[in-house]
Amino acid sequence: MTDPRLLDPHEEIVQHRGLTETELNQTVQVLESLRRWHSAERSMSEAARKHMDLGETDMRALRYLIAAQANKQLATPSELAQHLGISTAAVTKLLDRLSSRDHIRRLPHPQDRRSTAIQVTDETRQTARSVVGRTHAGRFHAAAALSSDERATVIRFLDALSATVESE
Repeated sequence: MTDPRLLDPHEEIVQHRGLTETELNQTVQVLESLRRWHSAERSMSEAARKHMDLGETDMRALRYLIAAQANKQLATPSELAQHLGISTAAVTKLLDRLSSRDHIRRLPHPQDRRSTAIQVTDETRQTARSVVGRTHAGRFHAAAALSSDERATVIRFLDALSATVESE
């Protein structure tokens, strides 16, 4: 529920008296749409993780590794640790887990014999593509269908929303 008329009728937190009834209704509709999007995103992400038997960090790691491979870049454990914001020890455990489930292979790094290159298996890449790829394609097409002005408005709005979280 995102309606301040119900959640904060005395406007102790959300000042809404300056809005017309139409503006207030539309604002609540925007927030309800965001709530539905967040719920759908969470459900899709959870279903993909369950299908692939992975945790959230594991999925983030695979997305990073798949993107690196698609761009013909070698991914190393230290780069993955930096991307995920976790320790190299945690990455080692993560890679052990992914390797034991045949999601990745560790290969000798071609230029640095002290390092390892990480490669996603073809089967995992195809599974990720079929499970998650279509959803991402749908999101891209939804954004592409907007006019330039609409995209600019959405970007401004989402950046403003992000700023409210960053400042807390």
